Amino acid sequence: MSKKDSGDLIKFLKPFPGNVRENALWLREFVWDIYPDSNELIYDNYNALAFGFGLSDKQTNIFCSIAVYSKYVNFGFNRGSEIVDPKKILNGKGSLYRYITIKDKADFPQAYIKKLLKEAFANAVAGMKLKNGKQIFKGQTITKSISPVKRRPQ
Repeated sequence: MSKKDSGDLIKFLKPFPGNVRENALWLREFVWDIYPDSNELIYDNYNALAFGFGLSDKQTNIFCSIAVYSKYVNFGFNRGSEIVDPKKILNGKGSLYRYITIKDKADFPQAYIKKLLKEAFANAVAGMKLKNGKQIFKGQTITKSISPVKRRPQ
């Protein structure tokens, strides 16, 4: 599967309100347009639909992610505490994950997030050991898990 094969993602997004679906798909395109060789990993979880972008098929190599909830979408960085955020727009108090909540794509600071993405991507590349120096599953969409029970819009 690839960027163009969004069947699973579209199916998983169906229970969510139209504006939430629209924002999630717009953010997906935003990342794919900048990093077309990254891999998209989809997790249809119990309380949210999450998909992240990385350089392998492993969750540990994801550099950014999109978490879809019933009223909003979070755009986050798995190792966000390690990137410089001079405007202090990222939320999160955990040891690593940082995010911004999106309710309307017009409020999404694209140019600023591109700068943060560049650093997050570079950190992910630096921290990853590639087999023979090559990325695996280049530009693929991979559904990693589907929770049989869900607590979100139906």
